Amino acid sequence: QVQLMESGGGSVQAGGSLRLSCVASGSTYRPIYMAWWRQTPGKREGVAHIDADGSILYGDSVKGRFTVSQDTDKNTLYLQMDSLRPEDTAMYYCAADTRPNLRRWLFEHPDAYYIRGQGTQVTVSS
Repeated sequence: QVQLMESGGGSVQAGGSLRLSCVASGSTYRPIYMAWWRQTPGKREGVAHIDADGSILYGDSVKGRFTVSQDTDKNTLYLQMDSLRPEDTAMYYCAADTRPNLRRWLFEHPDAYYIRGQGTQVTVSS
């Protein structure tokens, strides 16, 4: 059973930066997709999605500010978040999936990723 563990969340002022990490452990699971998504009381939103071939999707609200990357040797997914805004405040989840041909659908329905972590809170103050 693979597990995902996020870290790196916290509180920051607007304009600041944070770097989230997600470590996958527990098996030799090799997902086709890995992603970051976020949840607020009124909204669930795909943030960044990376395929095994390295192609990336970003949510419109984070393009140019957030950068997703992965270190396959360390089984770790990262999210570098720059120029943070108060509206970026949310619980951020790491997720993974192996089902093919669901790239766009999963990004638009992030709660459907097969595996997700416990989440890490990001709070941006103005």
